Amino acid sequence: MKIEIKRMVLGPVQTNVYYVINPETKECVILDPADNAPRIRMAVNKLGVTPVAILLTHGHFDHIDAADEVRKMFDIKIYALDKEQETLADPYLNGDARFYRKHLSISADVWLHDGEMLDFLGEKWKVIWTPGHTEGSCCYYIEEEKVLFAGDTLFQASFGRYDMPGGCFTDLQKSLKEKLFLLPDDVVVFPGHMEETTIGFEKRYNPIL
Repeated sequence: MKIEIKRMVLGPVQTNVYYVINPETKECVILDPADNAPRIRMAVNKLGVTPVAILLTHGHFDHIDAADEVRKMFDIKIYALDKEQETLADPYLNGDARFYRKHLSISADVWLHDGEMLDFLGEKWKVIWTPGHTEGSCCYYIEEEKVLFAGDTLFQASFGRYDMPGGCFTDLQKSLKEKLFLLPDDVVVFPGHMEETTIGFEKRYNPIL
């Protein structure tokens, strides 16, 4: 594997924050800066890396709380799917009004589209729109590394909740069966909560089937 992946669990609901690193250039992409920007800065300093982008899998409060502060801290851009604009901006839709009450509202610098290819860390990242958990949930797939960052769409032997605004069980089921479960079995899945898994394991044991 040409990249390194480090995980930090932050926030009140144990959200996975990922640091994806090119060990040669020491550049780093931060996925879902969930909480506690000072701790994220400490991790970046400890790893000795330079953040170049923030990628969001979706707009819920527990994945974005530190995003704006981290963006300013490192002078980098936030990337998110275009269909998630309202969720990111609206405290009711992103859950902040119910849980945090911080009036959490952010906007991405770059709005992405389904199927778009990104170039970070010398790798090609494919944006996969996976509605169901939220309307604009997405995953990031690095085909060459056989790695998928799934946010709250897919968990180990589980899947994201669909009872919050923008959620839909039918859409979530289709996202898994018609998109993610078409990937190779040996793709490693890094979810938004809990431990990593593989596509092959989930195709056999995930209860959504």
